Amino acid sequence: MSLAYKRILLKLSGEVLAGKNGHGIDQETVINICRYVKECSDMGVEIGIVVGGGNFWRGRSSGNMDKTRADHMGMLATVMNSLALADALEQLGVSVRVQTAITMQQIAEPYIRNRAVRHLEKGRVVIFGCGTGNPFFTTDTAAALRAAEIGADILFKATNVDGVYDKDPHKFPDAKKYDTLSHSEVLAKELKVMDAAAASLCRDNKIKILVFNLEDPKNIVKAVSGENIGTIVTE
Repeated sequence: MSLAYKRILLKLSGEVLAGKNGHGIDQETVINICRYVKECSDMGVEIGIVVGGGNFWRGRSSGNMDKTRADHMGMLATVMNSLALADALEQLGVSVRVQTAITMQQIAEPYIRNRAVRHLEKGRVVIFGCGTGNPFFTTDTAAALRAAEIGADILFKATNVDGVYDKDPHKFPDAKKYDTLSHSEVLAKELKVMDAAAASLCRDNKIKILVFNLEDPKNIVKAVSGENIGTIVTE
């Protein structure tokens, strides 16, 4: 099987790891996703992963809590998810490293860009925790930032829909799916691909985005092989 992309940044939402439970971590779901990450790694793809924390904590739902503190709690949630992914990958025989944007030496490596790239070159999967390490930035922005820093060929945004639509397809049966979009169209039409900061970062650094459905995790393998799935965002 030929590769369309050699180095990818895979963005996973925290909710995906919860499976049908809707909260916490469902081990079977995590292992199933990681099987296809392993398949891609075995094919020679260099893989960085950024994961959200919404299965444990969503800062925007924290009521009157201080926004910075709420976001710090969200960053800690991403570390739990990063460790769960790392454990599942190691069970499958994949060499993996977790790096965090907030230093926690007993748990993971600190994020160091050159070290991350070296891990990727050696065939290790690198999981980036704690988002950007800053409050007020989403894990989508972290994914765009890490994709730019490691020189990823593309950012895969794995979601619960099969691409980008002009409105929510779960609510509107007449929603129109886009096969291709430009970064500028995403921003101008305010399409819910990712937040504006992340979309702008991808546009400014010419990073392609592929949005696809993770309900079938095999789509990760299809995506790296260049199959026509989801919506591609490019200039």
